[in-house]
Amino acid sequence: MLYSYGHWYPEKWWPKAHKAKTESLEKATSSSKTSSKEEQSKKTGEKKYDKAPIMNIDINKKYTANFETNLGNFSVELLAKNAPKTVNNFVFLSRDKFYDGLIFHRIIKDFMIQGGDPLGTGSGDPGYKFEDEINAKSLELSADVIKTNEEAGYKYSDTLQSIKLEKGVLAMANSGANTNGSQFFIITKDKTDWLDGKHTPFGRVIEGMDVVLKIEATKTDSSDKPLENVTINKITIEEK
Repeated sequence: MLYSYGHWYPEKWWPKAHKAKTESLEKATSSSKTSSKEEQSKKTGEKKYDKAPIMNIDINKKYTANFETNLGNFSVELLAKNAPKTVNNFVFLSRDKFYDGLIFHRIIKDFMIQGGDPLGTGSGDPGYKFEDEINAKSLELSADVIKTNEEAGYKYSDTLQSIKLEKGVLAMANSGANTNGSQFFIITKDKTDWLDGKHTPFGRVIEGMDVVLKIEATKTDSSDKPLENVTINKITIEEK
């Protein structure tokens, strides 16, 4: 998975070749679970909220998120009809300047870039969790995959439509079923079908994919953390 209340990851769902790396990363970061949300907030001063935001967007309108970073700008079409609660959450946090000044704390070449953590470590969150918005049928998941995921706690919608996690798609990072918060990732690989059904897709890059790939090319250490900060200066939301 891509995230955590410990760490928000997608690694558990990588092909078997990544299993050893997954286990070492999760072991190395397990201690972060011992700090309470109140302690984290006091230490860092990051924003915390008591609960997920109330529904405030109009799903019949078009929303675009404009990212301004120290490596350039890019724009993402937000899919309000596909994932209304998720888009509402992202719009709320963006308008409240939650993301301003945060970094892309995790970058993996030919896979994805991940951000939205107020701590910059992979263990931060906004103070709440909310449910997934995924339609397994529209993703054409097999019956066996659906069964396995449902046994892990995933519940699928019959009314929403989901897009596949492929290059340019913006999705929520998580630590399992229904653990969405503030962290997100953007896919830079053509296909990541092993993630389909486990992360809520809620946007698609429509301008500046070259900037996303420039961010992806940033050199990282052995834990995939950039050696130099890639900063989200701000995210502005257009509503039409």
